[in-house]
Amino acid sequence: MTVLAAQLPALLIVLPLIAAALVALVRSDRVAFAITLAVSLVLPVIAALLLHRALVAGPISYQLGGWSPPWGIEYRIDVLNGFVLMLVSAVAAVAAPYARRSLAAELGDGHATFYAIYLLCLTGLLGVTITGDAFNVFVFLEISSLATYALIAMGRHRRAALAAFQYLIVGTIGATFYVIGVGFLYLLTGTLNLADMAQRLAALPDEQSRAVLTATAFITVGVSLKLALFPLHFWLPKAYTYAPSWAAAFLSATATKVAIYLLVRFFFTVLGVDVVFDRVLLALSLAGMFIASVIAIYESNIKRMMAYSSIAQIGYITLGMALSNKAGLTGALVHLLNHAVTKGTLFLALGAVALRLGSVKLQDLAGLGRRMPLTMGAFSVAAFGIIGTPGTAGFISKWYLATGALEAGEATLAFLIVASSLVSVIYMGRVLEVTWFRPPSPLALQAKDPPLSMLGPIVIFAAASVYLGLDTRGSASIASLAADQLLGARP
Repeated sequence: MTVLAAQLPALLIVLPLIAAALVALVRSDRVAFAITLAVSLVLPVIAALLLHRALVAGPISYQLGGWSPPWGIEYRIDVLNGFVLMLVSAVAAVAAPYARRSLAAELGDGHATFYAIYLLCLTGLLGVTITGDAFNVFVFLEISSLATYALIAMGRHRRAALAAFQYLIVGTIGATFYVIGVGFLYLLTGTLNLADMAQRLAALPDEQSRAVLTATAFITVGVSLKLALFPLHFWLPKAYTYAPSWAAAFLSATATKVAIYLLVRFFFTVLGVDVVFDRVLLALSLAGMFIASVIAIYESNIKRMMAYSSIAQIGYITLGMALSNKAGLTGALVHLLNHAVTKGTLFLALGAVALRLGSVKLQDLAGLGRRMPLTMGAFSVAAFGIIGTPGTAGFISKWYLATGALEAGEATLAFLIVASSLVSVIYMGRVLEVTWFRPPSPLALQAKDPPLSMLGPIVIFAAASVYLGLDTRGSASIASLAADQLLGARP
């Protein structure tokens, strides 16, 4: 058992990778789903054990290939990425049972390949999070990105392939920018190990500061393309709208969160970003919060509306990063989790609506609350979470962000956080008014809640949104500890 426990960091990556290869070899949808479900359920157990060890004993260093860091590749787990590993693996585990019925309805029989691609995507996301090597980040980033393009392209809408191609172009540019930035840092430091790189950058003479600034700019733009920071977000609405419903839910809850983690890691533990970058990031965050929310008001396709909502919510997270104080950074980190469960609920609920109605157009959802009460009840809970209503997870995030703004002497910023939440009341209110207070549309007349395998994950995510809004001893406490460590490590 002790030997097995020592290999947990590797198992977190190896299990989904091997499972992807096995699933690729089978033709049976049932067998492919069974393998995928089993692996998805095991991963959060491993992630929880790693997070517990990081909380109790400090950072975990796992060496690969018999080469000690900084020469060899290192998997390194601290409170920050242990928290993100737990987020990604838990979302995958809860959402996995939903996949079979949803994919069978949208893709038909013979969709076993989808599971193999999903497992590769999961491998890449976990790999980006766990690795302590800058180039290894690129490798895993490309694994997850290539798999993501394929997942989106498998959507049944004829525009899915175009959305995937546009994302491929943007993702390739982002990866190129990231590699150029890492190349600059390697020339300056002679190492790719992130911890060693941070130490060597801190010891560089002042005349090298312009080169570090150039590297920072390339990495920031590259990763920002991946996380859809406004105005680099243009790939995301189409990707989430035309991807299979389950893929949209999984990606909205995990992929952008991992990219945000990567930006946090570089900003706070490797590079150290000056006040100019912070102010630019703050301005872009505010623009995303308001502009994306206003666009969402005018959308009639609810999946597209939720996609623009995601761009606005990313703005909240990067705003907390830009504040660079404990409360603001805690709000940013806890919103990674809170937005994952709320947006996961919304997209899974929309997948159930698509199953029963064949549409997610606003006018077709009229009266649906009385026909699909459990599904739309969960959707409503998550909608209140996006708004930031007290008693939901979204309120906790925005409380910390507003507190961070006030601590920074930015009372106007705290007001803008509240004001942007009021904008989200408008677009979420439109959906709730149509679904609960209007007569049923012709499509809604025969609708009913989805099968238990789909309804269960929706209800679990919605319940988590409420729980995380009432009990913050786990989520906010860990985020606060991670924020302390990040601010203490900032160069």
